[in-house]
Amino acid sequence: MLGTRDEKHATKRGDSGGGHLELARESLRDLLQDQRVPVPVREALSEDYAQVERMLEKLEHGHIHIAAFGRVGVGKSSILNALLGEDRFSVSALHGETRTANTSAWSAYEGSGVYLIDTPGINEIDGVAREELARDVASRVDLVLFVADGDLTDTELAALRTLAQQQRPMLLVLNKSDRYSDDDIALLSQTLAERTQGLVEPRNIVTASANPATLTYVRVDADGKEQTSRERPPRDVVTLKERLWEILEAEGQTLAALNASLFAGDLSDRVAERILKTRRVLGERLIRTYSVSKGVAVAFNPVPVADLFAAAFVDGAMIWHLSKLYDLPLGRGEASQLAGTIITQLAVLMGTVWAMHFVSSALKVSTAGLSTVVTAGAQGAVAYYATFVVGKVAERYLAQGKSWGDGGPKQVVQEILDSIDRDSILSEARADIKAHLRGIRS
Repeated sequence: MLGTRDEKHATKRGDSGGGHLELARESLRDLLQDQRVPVPVREALSEDYAQVERMLEKLEHGHIHIAAFGRVGVGKSSILNALLGEDRFSVSALHGETRTANTSAWSAYEGSGVYLIDTPGINEIDGVAREELARDVASRVDLVLFVADGDLTDTELAALRTLAQQQRPMLLVLNKSDRYSDDDIALLSQTLAERTQGLVEPRNIVTASANPATLTYVRVDADGKEQTSRERPPRDVVTLKERLWEILEAEGQTLAALNASLFAGDLSDRVAERILKTRRVLGERLIRTYSVSKGVAVAFNPVPVADLFAAAFVDGAMIWHLSKLYDLPLGRGEASQLAGTIITQLAVLMGTVWAMHFVSSALKVSTAGLSTVVTAGAQGAVAYYATFVVGKVAERYLAQGKSWGDGGPKQVVQEILDSIDRDSILSEARADIKAHLRGIRS
């Protein structure tokens, strides 16, 4: 009778959610075809992009993935075997038998491509790596079966919260129910509902007995003789199967679309993070290059007024190149204006340093070159430091989408000044300028 029910459910799922599926497909295709993603970023996330292709293929074929999670020994593999009606997943008393994620098609839904996935226990040996694997699988499946065999431990509850953050539908399966009385099951179910409030819907807490313990039966025949036998009761996953059927029939395609959309969104965030990180690395190089150029120009040129013009030119050019790097291009006039805004705030906050800059500049001319090597290096280091700060401030402004934030430019400049080690930067500046001056003179 159950087999007939399986066959009915194998063909009953409709086409609801088709619109969601198409939107999800478009999201994944957009990710794959986005030419704005730099090659280094795409290479760094190559496995994620490969997963996008697999997920797109999964959507095209209408596949649904269901994964089982839980501690070692709670019966994850047994639950899946019971659903399948045959032992495809390894069940062993050996601690940590399931070492990688394993997959098998659910024959009851073969026509619609439902796959069951077994995962390592969350508290196994090398648990950190395996828990990461479990979380990785969870981020890509459409439905989660969290299997427990009693009240939840702190480890299980923490894992359950982590999985719930993935925003996937989740069933909490109380396995080994044959070990409990009806009253105990009622109490356990109530306790689980209270402890998982906000994480699992009460109707998604179900009981199962996937691998019942062997029982001893004593039978009395017609002659009054007792006969003893040891038998294993049949598996009981009816409640779990019924709830799975309800979800798959009502939301099957929508689940796949939701999962794909969530994955696409997560990957978009990771791509954006990688791009920002790459831009910061390239931006650091760019800022250093311009800082050296400005420092050398100021140190090498003995005319104070020309020093100031050189400084303004270098800072404006640097910001213009940074804006292109962050894909928020500024006109050269706009870049120079931004440089002026930053330098104004910098001058207010670094009055003493800027005063030293002008004294050093004057001394460089009045001593007829006698102390040029000393003062030029010092003045160049200050110029290097100033451009470095200007570059960092401009980078923050661009990274925030050409915005100063609520505090305005003065606060951003102050935050940058507070975040960098002035003495260390000045020391690096002197070394870089000295090396470049030697190269020029040789």
